[in-house]
Amino acid sequence: MTRLRRTVRAWGTALGRVRLLVRAKLPPVAVDAALTAALLLATAGLSHRDLARSPSLMVFQWLLLLPLVWRRRAPLAVFGVLAAVAFLQWLAGAPLPADVALLIALYTVAAHSTRRRTLLAFAVLELGTLLAALTWATHGRTTQSFIALSAMVIAAAVIGVNMRTRRAYLAALEDRAGRLERERDQRAQLAVAGERARIAREMHDIVTHNLSVMVALADGAVFAQERHPEKAAAAMRQVSGTGRQAITDMRRFLGVLRADEPDALRHPMPGIAQLEPLAEQVRAAGLPTRLSVAGDPAVANAAAQLTVYRLVQEALTNTLKHAPAGTRADVRVRCSPVSVRVDVTDDGPATTTPTPPSGHGIAGMRERAAAYGGQLDAGPRPEGGWRVSAVLTLIPDQDEDAPQDGDAPHHADAQRAGGGAL
Repeated sequence: MTRLRRTVRAWGTALGRVRLLVRAKLPPVAVDAALTAALLLATAGLSHRDLARSPSLMVFQWLLLLPLVWRRRAPLAVFGVLAAVAFLQWLAGAPLPADVALLIALYTVAAHSTRRRTLLAFAVLELGTLLAALTWATHGRTTQSFIALSAMVIAAAVIGVNMRTRRAYLAALEDRAGRLERERDQRAQLAVAGERARIAREMHDIVTHNLSVMVALADGAVFAQERHPEKAAAAMRQVSGTGRQAITDMRRFLGVLRADEPDALRHPMPGIAQLEPLAEQVRAAGLPTRLSVAGDPAVANAAAQLTVYRLVQEALTNTLKHAPAGTRADVRVRCSPVSVRVDVTDDGPATTTPTPPSGHGIAGMRERAAAYGGQLDAGPRPEGGWRVSAVLTLIPDQDEDAPQDGDAPHHADAQRAGGGAL
C-alpha cells in the first residue's frame, strides 16, 4: 500500500509539472483545442458502432465537443450551447460518450464564474441528468443511474469550486507578497532618505564650521600682515591646522560609513571632551568663548555626546559668522544621569526685526535634539545677543531637567537662524 501511494504521488507530481510546463509554453486556447481533439478521438473510438449505423450522430458529437475550445473565454455561454445541443440529442434519443463535455463545461463554469452562475449551471445539468436517467436507464435501475450521474455532476462542480477558491487564494498571496515587497522597498527608500539626511547634517556641521573658522582667520591675517606679520603668520598656521582638522573630521565620518576606512579606529567621533579644543579653535578665529561643563559626561553614550558636540559647534559657527566684532560667547553643558542640557549664548546686539530663517542649521539642530526626545529653542535674548538651548533625554519618560517656560525666547532672526546654511 505504501509503495502504491508513493507511485500515485510520483505520477501526480509528474503530471502537475507537465501541466505547468504546458501552461507556460502554450496559450489557454491551444490547450483547450488539444483537449477537444483528444476527446473527439476518444469518443469516436468508443461510439464507432453507433456512428457507423447513424452517421447523423456525428453532428451531435462535434457540436458537443467543439465549443470546448472557447470554454475559458465564455464559460456560461459554452455551457448553454452544450446544454441546448444535449437537449436536442435527448429529443433524438441518441446517448453519446461525448456527453462528458457537459461535465467539463460545468467544471469550467464553477472554476471561472460566480457562485450564482455555478448553481444555475448545476441545476440545469441535474435536470438533464434526471431526463437522461428516466429515458435511457435500463428497467428497474433508474434511481441507481440518476444517483451515479448526479455524483459525477456534483464532483465536477465541487472540483471547479475548489479550483476557483485555490486560484483566489493564490492571487491573494501574490497580492500580499507584492504589497509586502512594495512596503519593503518603501522602507528601504525611507531608510536611505534618513541616512542621506544624517550624512548631510554631519557634512554640513563639519564643512560649515571649519570653513567659517578658516575664513575668519584668513581675514584676520590679511588685516594683520602689514603691522603684525607674526600674528598674520600665526593666523595662517591656524588656518592650515583648521584645514587639517576638517580633513580629519571628514575621514573620521567616512570611517563610520565605510568599514574598511582605517582612520575610523584612530580618530573616534568627537564628544563632550572635545568641546575645549573646539572652543580654542573658535577663540583663535576671533570669538572669545567661555566653556563650562558640569557633571560627569560619561553618563551620555557616544551618540549623545556627538549630538552635544554638533549642537555647540553649529551654535558657535552661527555666532562667528554673523555676530559683530567684540561679541563674546558662553557655552554651558550640564550632565545628569537622565539628561544633558546645552546652553550657548552670546552678548551681541539685540535683534528687533525677526524674519523667516533661510538656512538649515537651526532645523538640523532641532532634528538632532528630537532624536533624543528633546526640544531645541533658538532665538534672540531680551537683553541682547542670541541663545540656543537644548535638553537631550538619556532615559525615556524622564523630564526632570527640562527647560522651564520663559527660559528661551520664541522669536527667530533670519540672519542668525539661517547662519548654518552653506
